[in-house]
Amino acid sequence: MTVLAYIGAALAEIAGCFAFWAWLRLEKSPWWLVPGIASLCLFAYFLTLVEVEHAGRAYAAYGGVYILSALVWLWLAEGVKPDRWDALGAAVAIIGAAIILWGPRPA
Repeated sequence: MTVLAYIGAALAEIAGCFAFWAWLRLEKSPWWLVPGIASLCLFAYFLTLVEVEHAGRAYAAYGGVYILSALVWLWLAEGVKPDRWDALGAAVAIIGAAIILWGPRPA
């Protein structure tokens, strides 16, 4: 469930942020903000579904998932293929997220 919550959060956050980007940088209609704000609210909701005791830890681990998701967006939505440094950085971020999320903790 945690992985699905993070994937949903990443999709919702990127879509919401892109709506603001489209409005401000691509000169799209302000109506783009309506689904953008709804998407950002959905993003926040998805993070509450993560199976972790403390919110800060959920947010920290999500950072790695966001990095990977942003590079997928770069490739699929913007048509720019990530390079090897992007891939290496995303791998390091995902490993860091896994350590934060699933590292052994004292009881």
